[in-house]
Amino acid sequence: MVEPALHFDLKQLLRGRVVSGELMKNHTSWQIGGPADVFVEPEDREDLQLVVSYAYRHGIPLTVVGAGSNLLVSECGIRGIVVKISSGLNLVLTAGNEIIAEAGAKLVRVAAAAKEAGLGGFEFTAGIPGTVGGAVAMNAGANGFSISRLVRDALMLDFKGEYHRKVNQELSFGYRASILQEEPLILVEVSFNCFPRDKSEIAKEMAYYIGKRRLTQPLVRPNAGSVFKNPPGDSAGRLIEAAGLKGLRIGDAQISTLHANFIVNLGAATSREVLALIEKAGETVHTSFGVKLEPEIKIIGND
Repeated sequence: MVEPALHFDLKQLLRGRVVSGELMKNHTSWQIGGPADVFVEPEDREDLQLVVSYAYRHGIPLTVVGAGSNLLVSECGIRGIVVKISSGLNLVLTAGNEIIAEAGAKLVRVAAAAKEAGLGGFEFTAGIPGTVGGAVAMNAGANGFSISRLVRDALMLDFKGEYHRKVNQELSFGYRASILQEEPLILVEVSFNCFPRDKSEIAKEMAYYIGKRRLTQPLVRPNAGSVFKNPPGDSAGRLIEAAGLKGLRIGDAQISTLHANFIVNLGAATSREVLALIEKAGETVHTSFGVKLEPEIKIIGND
């Protein structure tokens, strides 16, 4: 692969943004990450299908990201094409008790649209960062609920550039898991089932969750949310704190003093510093309590 030729081809083919050497730290909530060979933000679904088909035909590695709120990207960057699903695919529509949202729509925007339409179901998502695509792929959850309970069906694009629609039962939802983590599929659009509810009640519940999040999570520092999945019947944050690791710092990466399942970037943290903390937390908890913690974040890039 010759990068200048690839960049030229995609500039000619697409209407969206095409950039060589875009730093991924500008597209992750941790603000960490090196350059993508070629970075693409599709203008719309047609653009997305074109770039995916191009990558498949030419055998070029393809990485798809959303808001980057659960990603750790190496400073060495990402080879091939990185496609960011963002403002070009951010339509949100309400119809009866249903909300239809494209993958690039921010989850907070969908929750706001539900509240405005008097539709219940999205209250638990209040304050969760990221896009619809990332939320469905990770089966994002909080406050005892997960996004999978709302999903009716989803339109997806495979890595050959062909569309598929799957209903909820075909999406292999589990705890922080879905078919999108198992198979080469890109979420394009989701239909959500909601229910009528008084707007004031929705607003009250959302305000409660946002207030709780502000008190218990280190929102003022760059972070990627929960680093580890909660083990059955316990909390990863509780275990890490009980192991005496709260506040542990390596370079500019620190296990949060507010919530031990968060790692914050104090200014110039590197991916290796964050990884070192992840490894330290995992090893210490396993040694101390016999519990094996599984990362919730996705680690990508070349070393």
